[in-house]
Amino acid sequence: MNVPLLDIQHLSVDFVTRKGTVRAIDDISLAVDKGETLGIVGESGSGKSVTSYAVMRILDRAGRIAGGKITYGGMPLHKAREKDMQDIRGREISMIFQNPRAALNPIRRIGQQVADVLIEHNQAIRSNAREKSIEMLKAVKIRDPEQRYSAYPFELSGGMCQRVVIAIALACRPRLLIADEPTTGLDVTTQKAVMDLIVELTREYNMSTVLITHDLGLAAAYCDRLVVMEKGKIIEANDSAELFHGPKQAYTRQLLQATPRRDSRVRDLLTPEARARAIALPEARNLGEPVLTVSNLCKQFGKPGAEGSHLAVEDLSFQIREGESLGLVGESGCGKSTTSAMIMRLLDNSSGKIEFLGEDIAPIPASKFASHPLRGKLQMVFQDPTDSLNPRWSAAQSIGDPIQRLTPKLGGKDREQRVIELAGLVGLPVHLLDRFPHQLSGGQKARVGIARAIALEPKLLILDEPTAALDVSVQAVVLNLLEDLKHRLGMSYLFISHDLNVVRLLCDRIMVMQNGVVVEEGDAGQLLDAPATDYTRTLLAAIPHPPETQGASAGETV
Repeated sequence: MNVPLLDIQHLSVDFVTRKGTVRAIDDISLAVDKGETLGIVGESGSGKSVTSYAVMRILDRAGRIAGGKITYGGMPLHKAREKDMQDIRGREISMIFQNPRAALNPIRRIGQQVADVLIEHNQAIRSNAREKSIEMLKAVKIRDPEQRYSAYPFELSGGMCQRVVIAIALACRPRLLIADEPTTGLDVTTQKAVMDLIVELTREYNMSTVLITHDLGLAAAYCDRLVVMEKGKIIEANDSAELFHGPKQAYTRQLLQATPRRDSRVRDLLTPEARARAIALPEARNLGEPVLTVSNLCKQFGKPGAEGSHLAVEDLSFQIREGESLGLVGESGCGKSTTSAMIMRLLDNSSGKIEFLGEDIAPIPASKFASHPLRGKLQMVFQDPTDSLNPRWSAAQSIGDPIQRLTPKLGGKDREQRVIELAGLVGLPVHLLDRFPHQLSGGQKARVGIARAIALEPKLLILDEPTAALDVSVQAVVLNLLEDLKHRLGMSYLFISHDLNVVRLLCDRIMVMQNGVVVEEGDAGQLLDAPATDYTRTLLAAIPHPPETQGASAGETV
């Protein structure tokens, strides 16, 4: 009889809050065998991360293990002393945290942070810690590791920071690796590179892995078995292929349905009940005159030819017509966000024209555009709904702020009524308007951000990865909301994303950027079905797709 490496039996976890005790994990049991990759999937709040924190014994002070057992290699972790856990963490069990920048010390060089782990667990001494740290940076395929050793986290891209976190997690060659949403916010090629790297190294070191994710395509591609969690309980567990082929629980089927596929339409992601309530979308799109015309746009950071200078965007030209959605895709660092920042006049361009509603706004300095009459007609939904909201403002204050600043003549009662109307338009319950960001879920914060952006009825809305960090079910609702709003308000979208399946759902046309240059442009369906460049084909090949579920057909997911 094989003894599992990690064995969790009837685990319950409670959190003490001002409103009483909340049970976050309720009587769950699971096991991880040696050399196995187990996936834990579910929505935010389902208990995925809390389970991993309980195993690592790093629960918040308000949290406690209320019952059950956690056994690792015969050791009872649920009652281990903190001194023993300090030795186990990193040496026996390591964890890759969701946000690599938050996991790294911002004022300590990355090589030193790898060395700290090696020295702490007696895998190196100070005289050879640098050499061993560089070896780990090489192992995670960081270019020029000798030079990167002295770099700070802010000098690295998100993908590079994730590689450093992996290097720290694997430095002592632990037997169990817990990866908590290790690819959230990464572009598809970086995501594939990171996951392939984790698989390669865990096989080389003969490790077991627990992958926590809301991306079912990722789980299908990399996990042997899957555990589905809902509201602190395990509702379904099976081999990966069998679970996708014949999900037994309605909740699992709902998650699979909300996952975008090659042949999905935006309404297909909704539950049958939500689909029945949704408005009918027109088959044909009637596009009007150009809302935005960008001509020969360039952005140069630093003086040309000087050390450290970088041409981020080069000779970019395109149009967006009234009622049209244009997708802008590419890897991190290709120039997508720089382009959106220049169009929004958050960043000054080096040269070129930006004609918005017939006026060239490129000559207007970014510092002065906030008070320009066109400001209200050009708005943006930012990638992280938490960071883009003022933590000291309620939802109502956040939504009402642009109305107050740009339409000061509107009275208080009229402004309050407008906020309530906007909340209804984005599906945000009125009773949530008094809540602060930390009291809202990710989907609710996304709705606040969208309501704020459409408050002044913009003609062009720039959407920068608006669903990147959302669960698939919440993402499905937000995408359908954006589609509805576009038709109701007659808006145009510039949709920036690394998820090409999401772009396919919302966009009429797609531009593919690489190294600041557009390498391909065309109709969304045609470009994604028959890409003309190797780079676009590489992006498409990197997307993890869940297998077809039992009974699924084109345009219809069970």
